[in-house]
Amino acid sequence: MNWLRLLAIIVKELKQLRRDRLTAAMILGIPTIQLLLFGFAINLDVRHLSAAVVDQSGSSASRRIIETVAHSQVADVLAILRSPEAADSAMRRGEISMILVIPHDLERRLASREHEALQLIVDASDPTIQAAARQLVAMPLPGIAEARVPTVAVLNRYNPERRSAINTVPGLIGVILTMTMTLFTAVAIVRERERGNIEMLIATPVSSFELILGKVLPFVLIGVVQVTVVLALGVLIFAVPIRGELLSVYVAALTYIVAALSLGVFLSTFASTQFQAMQMAFFTFLPQILLSGFMFPFAGMPKAAQWLAEILPLTHFIRLIRGIMLRAASLAELQRELWVLLVFTALMLTFATVRFRKRLD
Repeated sequence: MNWLRLLAIIVKELKQLRRDRLTAAMILGIPTIQLLLFGFAINLDVRHLSAAVVDQSGSSASRRIIETVAHSQVADVLAILRSPEAADSAMRRGEISMILVIPHDLERRLASREHEALQLIVDASDPTIQAAARQLVAMPLPGIAEARVPTVAVLNRYNPERRSAINTVPGLIGVILTMTMTLFTAVAIVRERERGNIEMLIATPVSSFELILGKVLPFVLIGVVQVTVVLALGVLIFAVPIRGELLSVYVAALTYIVAALSLGVFLSTFASTQFQAMQMAFFTFLPQILLSGFMFPFAGMPKAAQWLAEILPLTHFIRLIRGIMLRAASLAELQRELWVLLVFTALMLTFATVRFRKRLD
């Protein structure tokens, strides 16, 4: 072995790496983002869950209970309602995770101690919310001493069996689409540039927008096939329910497929090689998977992380697909998430069209 020749190769690779600014940025950026996300954004001790109270008593005892719950830091009372139907609708839309029902005969129940005085309805499609609910149930309430029966009866809605697959499988649809659609599109467009096919397109009257749209649309069918496979396996193997309309599931999936593809097109305008395109696609996977609520509870993240998550398309698709499949929510009830994905798609395609040039550079 000639150590001088080996040293020359090492110096050459370091110089080439220095010229490849994107790779150098990834070397520092990926561990930095992982450290910041896991250190600050990821918190398994869930606090400040969104909750509503159905106060049918309106007594001083019920007001003391509401005040105690509001100051517990386990739940944030967003609304005090009189109608259980309004609270059910809010939970179906995903606006709240828990409903505390205070009956009209609260004081009689507290005095007799023969039945549970309160009822806590929990969106059990997320196992982390069930764990936080147990903290709320164990919390001492004002003026309530030990009784022969529990003070709070817990009703696990949407997942009474507490099976983790019910929560995981719908989210996996979004994760798989994120990894494949964004990566495939980004690499496909950069591959055209590497193989010299852009030279042929220069001589054609095809516009930038037409070229981008033509590269995106074929992958829509691939995305639909992937959604169908995951749904079929989820239902047949894991018995995951589809409580909402199947058509709504596919409309939501199509909306997200186009959003993920548009992100891939936008990333391709920054990459010069397929390797760079793959690097940039991976760079977007990490924050989306960690901050979207797929792996870790959204409510446990600090506000800054939640604001960042609202920009990411996977966050809104997770809410869409879980709302439709698990809570039987309609597209009308989840239209905000749909509009966010549509606006994201429009912005990405617009930026990509502006950056794209039919020339060799």
